[in-house]
Amino acid sequence: MLYRDRADAGRELAKKLAEYRDRDDVIVLALPRGGVPVAYEVASALRAPLDVFVVRKLGTPGQPELAMGAIAPGGVRVLNHDVVEALGVPEYMIEEVARAEAEELQRRERLYRGARPPLEVLGKTVIVVDDGLATGSTMRAAAAALRQKGAKKTVVAVPVAAAASCESLRGEVDELVCGATPEPFWAVGQWYRNFGQTSDEEVRALLETSERQHRAAS
Repeated sequence: MLYRDRADAGRELAKKLAEYRDRDDVIVLALPRGGVPVAYEVASALRAPLDVFVVRKLGTPGQPELAMGAIAPGGVRVLNHDVVEALGVPEYMIEEVARAEAEELQRRERLYRGARPPLEVLGKTVIVVDDGLATGSTMRAAAAALRQKGAKKTVVAVPVAAAASCESLRGEVDELVCGATPEPFWAVGQWYRNFGQTSDEEVRALLETSERQHRAAS
């Protein structure tokens, strides 16, 4: 099973979310940057508004690609205690990384959204989309933040995921839609023919296009 690219994955994922089409209580949130092209297709198919939900991974000192947790808007922090304990990461290092990532989170929100206010989450059914689920730490932080913000229902939707990550996340959200859970699973990118990096410019353009389309259809 291979997706051509993120747009192809989004169109396939949208088919599994058809029950949410044309509902005025539904919004789609994308985890940038890679989740945005996927979520754009989902939001277009469901005729729902689209926004970004910026979540930042907390990279382990010396091994920044290894996530020891993640942060999300509203001061939400989720730690992978197994990683923290296994590597003996001290609290002050966690705080240093979290502080730097909090600044980057705010910068990216301004960059992607500009002057537009974030979509209201309170009382909404929120479909959170990414291009895949590996460890699940960033999505776990997003789900916790959305609960804190008063989402009525949180639906996590990804085209492809590690089976173990899906199972560990299932109890933390209201609904989990994993397009495929192939094994063995090494990385999200192995399930895409084209997995080039999504640029900041593409994120902004897709958000602006989605807003125009939704406004015209309303």
